[in-house]
Amino acid sequence: MSQNYKYLKEINFPSDIKKLSEDKLQYLSDEVRHEMISAVSETGGHLGAGLGVVELTVALHYVFDTPNDKLIWDVGHQTYPHKILTGRKDKIRTLRQGQGLSGFTKRTESEYDPFGAAHSSTSISAALGVAQANKLSNKSNNVVAVIGDGAISAGMAYEAMNNAGASNTKMIVILNDNDMSIAKPVGAMRTYLAKLLSGKIYFSLRETVKLIVSAFSKRFSAKAGKAEDFLRSAVTGGTLFNSLGFYYVGPIDGHDLNVLLPILKNAKDSKHEGPIMIHIKTQKGKGYSYAEKASDHYHGVSKFNVETGEQIKSSTNLPAYTKIFANTLIKHAERDSKIVGITAAMPGGTGMDIFAKQFPKRMFDVGIAEQHAVTFAAGLATEGYKPFAAIYSTFLQRAYDQVVHDIAIQSLPVRFAIDRAGLVGADGPTHAGSFDITYLSTLPNFIVMAASNEAELVKMINTSIDINDKPCAFRYPRGTGLGLELPSIDEKIEIGKGKIILEGKKLAILSFGTRLNECLMAAESLKKKGINITIVDARFVKPLDENLIWQIATDHEALITIEEGSIGGFGSHVANFLSEKNLLDKGLKFRSMILPDKFIDQDKPELMYKIAGLDSQSIHDKVLDLLNSNIILQKTKADH
Repeated sequence: MSQNYKYLKEINFPSDIKKLSEDKLQYLSDEVRHEMISAVSETGGHLGAGLGVVELTVALHYVFDTPNDKLIWDVGHQTYPHKILTGRKDKIRTLRQGQGLSGFTKRTESEYDPFGAAHSSTSISAALGVAQANKLSNKSNNVVAVIGDGAISAGMAYEAMNNAGASNTKMIVILNDNDMSIAKPVGAMRTYLAKLLSGKIYFSLRETVKLIVSAFSKRFSAKAGKAEDFLRSAVTGGTLFNSLGFYYVGPIDGHDLNVLLPILKNAKDSKHEGPIMIHIKTQKGKGYSYAEKASDHYHGVSKFNVETGEQIKSSTNLPAYTKIFANTLIKHAERDSKIVGITAAMPGGTGMDIFAKQFPKRMFDVGIAEQHAVTFAAGLATEGYKPFAAIYSTFLQRAYDQVVHDIAIQSLPVRFAIDRAGLVGADGPTHAGSFDITYLSTLPNFIVMAASNEAELVKMINTSIDINDKPCAFRYPRGTGLGLELPSIDEKIEIGKGKIILEGKKLAILSFGTRLNECLMAAESLKKKGINITIVDARFVKPLDENLIWQIATDHEALITIEEGSIGGFGSHVANFLSEKNLLDKGLKFRSMILPDKFIDQDKPELMYKIAGLDSQSIHDKVLDLLNSNIILQKTKADH
């Protein structure tokens, strides 16, 4: 720690918090908030969500016996205060760095993280599973799920609540309602919660607070019971949560420890058989003026100056892939009124916020609901519209059944703009786009493309506009391009056709995606050793350019494919083609360079690709190994 804190310096684990008197907990909260701001200013990361739950985090660890009581956080990006208080404060400045703390909860990192999370809306399901396990094992440990920051809008949360309400199993759900997810909240649920908050009568009287605080601890008199029923029905209107079988309390001020502590204690000690919902109201970015005033409440930040709030931006002038996608789509939408954009609560991350400024009625943010987003796009496509669903690769995984059933089987022309393809750096394995090549290219009726650079991305967007009989996808990475001149929106590519970039002898590399530049660097290094290789920008995994692959395979002794994806993708499709055409039986040496069969921890992207064996040096070494093995094989045959 960089500060000489009075209270935090004595806190290493939650057991230390319990040594403090309740009147000291706000001082501790203030110090935790200060330390979090200081740390994130040095590392970058998620700021606003964590600032909003500082008091809640302190209260939860004060009241409950963690890690014996299980505290399960949704998404996990709001857990920096939790990490500070659970034995990790001395490492907090390693957040999201190589070999450092994860930006999310992670089971292997701490016993205080009973469930790992980085995608939203999983906490209630996981907590119910733990609670049922306790029930089966006759354990009395408490289980608490903290959900909020937009995660309550996802369908999975309601599936879990529906099951929990019918299970007659005690668990506690904290609904952290801060009026803000990553972007402006959308949907009827947001309006519903706002209506709950409008019932000021619920906490307008001190007696009302006492009434709710005592709700779990003792039986009411007939008069008091009627009063509670009246207040609960007046404010909540027989809430959805009650209807789902939850004992609902709230909304309450999530920054007021005088209210939080007794309600959490009563929930903990309650003999109520069934789930309890405590609805708290918090402020995202609480306690840091620049975060409080920002439109996104500093949800995700780069390194920043604490005194001025100014974020330290990258010095590069290279264009970001996301922005190129958005600007290109806008140009097409100016010509074609049938083009619409769709995103699932990530308008800023996907560039759809830029599109929305130009076409506010033609961009649909459906909330954290990827399954709905995909089928919604399918519905639009049936009516002749041209939907572009801009979804991160890692989040599209959540809607795979809809991609298969609602789009691929019906061969509907939905266009998937797959952002964050490949390894993504500080967000680590939970956000890496490792599997989309495989999970999309296995589907009939699909066209799957990968841009090797920003110019190719523009051409693929241009090409996708006219694909009206089947779905297609084009993938591109996080970060910036190479600084290439962008083509016009009229320049397209032929479906299923690759492009020879460099011509050489003996060995050829088929590159799918942005490893192409690394291939060229490897080729330059090999050239100095007198080895000239062929390099092809494959562009498509589906359909394959079979004519080009046949030509390359018959003109060279060895062939290497490379991609930023897992097994089962581009290399597997090429290998299947070579096998079916008996080309491997004719002496062709073949290797496939893919992401390794493991999850790669957070680090700088270039280091992650080095670990994955997909950097220029690894490509260089693979070429030499394959050529040398071919020479040995030929010599062995000659000796015989």
